Amino acid sequence: MEPVTLTTGRLLLRVVGPQDTDAVYEAAQDPDIQRWTTIPSPYLREHAQSFTDQLVPEGWVDGSLLTWGIFLSVGEDLVGMLSLSMRSLGGAEIGFWGTEEHRGNGYVTEAVLAVSRWAFTDLSIDRVEWRAEVGNKPSRAVAERTGFVIEGTLRSAIIHRGARRDCWVGALLPSDLGLPSTAPYLPARD
Repeated sequence: MEPVTLTTGRLLLRVVGPQDTDAVYEAAQDPDIQRWTTIPSPYLREHAQSFTDQLVPEGWVDGSLLTWGIFLSVGEDLVGMLSLSMRSLGGAEIGFWGTEEHRGNGYVTEAVLAVSRWAFTDLSIDRVEWRAEVGNKPSRAVAERTGFVIEGTLRSAIIHRGARRDCWVGALLPSDLGLPSTAPYLPARD
């Protein structure tokens, strides 16, 4: 799959490459990013280089992991990172983080909404799932502001830093954004 660039009123979402290695490395030094995401800790320059030079382009080539850098459209400052992992036919999992200096401006929320709309309309995805370790309140706030319905807590559902941990799970459906699904959705009735 060819990389896709998306834009919003304030943001440019584009594939990261070698030119972004330093910015990714610097952003990933944030203790909150290392605490709540699955990046290596400590995060070394070679981790950033492997991410920008190999992991991101290879994910686009095979269509399994679609990753965007979230940049301000003016000046192209890195404000975050967002990925869609293809999990099943018609389903993807979204993951994201925001840089410390740009948190609180709604940039990640705006990017999550743009990528989700794109996934629903261009990839025929019918469910974007979000998961975060219980306690990651900033991630949950982004998910809720974007329209994700929090579906519950999964026990021992993620491994982080060598330990199994509980996670929150939520989902966004095309209908949550006023978009059609590829197949009819028949919600359970009690």
